[in-house]
Amino acid sequence: MQLNSYDDWSPLEEVIVGSADNYTTHEHELSFKLFFYDQLSSQSSFYDQQYYPVVSPPSGDTRLKGGVQSPINKRYVEELSEDVEGIAQALESLSVKVHRPMPLTEVTRVETLAWPAAVLPPLNIRDNTLILGDEIIETPPQVRSRYFETQFLKKVFQDYFQDGARWTVMPRPVMTDASFDPSYAQRSPGGPAEFIEEPQSSPYDTGFEMMIDAAQCLRLGKDLMINVSTANHALGCDWLERHLEGRFRIHRVGMTDNHIDSMVLALRPGTLLVRTPRVAEMLPEPLRKWDMIFAPEPEINAFPSYDDNDLVLTSPYIDLNVLSVDEETVLVNEACPELMRTLERHGFTTVPVRHRHRRLFGGGLHCFTLDTVRRGSAPEDYLS
Repeated sequence: MQLNSYDDWSPLEEVIVGSADNYTTHEHELSFKLFFYDQLSSQSSFYDQQYYPVVSPPSGDTRLKGGVQSPINKRYVEELSEDVEGIAQALESLSVKVHRPMPLTEVTRVETLAWPAAVLPPLNIRDNTLILGDEIIETPPQVRSRYFETQFLKKVFQDYFQDGARWTVMPRPVMTDASFDPSYAQRSPGGPAEFIEEPQSSPYDTGFEMMIDAAQCLRLGKDLMINVSTANHALGCDWLERHLEGRFRIHRVGMTDNHIDSMVLALRPGTLLVRTPRVAEMLPEPLRKWDMIFAPEPEINAFPSYDDNDLVLTSPYIDLNVLSVDEETVLVNEACPELMRTLERHGFTTVPVRHRHRRLFGGGLHCFTLDTVRRGSAPEDYLS
């Protein structure tokens, strides 16, 4: 079937579900800490660690060393894999065709001109690929260990390309220390006492580079709402505006550090699922006219208990990260009965699925999936 997806609510016909194979560790280096700054800065077990330098060149070598490894409990990974397979099965039971990425067959590291990094499996596949109609757009990653993540999707993308899809790769950043804009972390309250004052120089420095994730984009037919909080995001948004000129309208917002799909999601035309009224105030004016369903406050007993050394990478609002199968049907974490009841009161049918360790692995149901085919022939104008 031909690639076709303009929004998050039209009837879902084909989807890619991520893979958790060989997810064994988090790597504490500059890009990881900047990306997850809001979460890491609030964890007492990491508060007193020196924030920089974590990455520094060895004697006589201009390349950057890798970061400190933080192993993940094997039981968590096994349970994660079980839950990912359950998500795929739930979608298949709803008559959705499920594609899977190539798995990470062994733990491995890669090196570029500027740095080495451990490779992450293609789990949160929403993050680095933006589907707009019949076009695949691979976005420039913000975390070094995810630099080659879309390579695991090549087989699926190749099939769509052969069926007529357009396939675009945004310019890839070099990702030296000087590539990252640390201003969001520097102006945010709290966090590590020592900020990034003197990044290590590299012969490959080019200044700030474009880095932006697809999960910073809310797709609304002919319109895209994009979160921009750093110079890296702004450059990526500039590129998208020029590339999509005449086809899509872009609305910039500045509501969070990076991703917005645990802050606001569009469930159907005219209806949004929103984290809080404060988030609603930051939406573009046309979207403020839509009906808003405010997510219930997360309940602490909805999450597993973890040790101090376990890295928690999302806010408690991660379960707002639902996946719409159509305008009436929504996949929701089974640990959130109050969220399900809230959606059902607004006329939705909820499909409960198990997803235990979403906070450890940085993603919910929306993050773990990439819808490639939704019914519909052209982008609609919902905001004029």
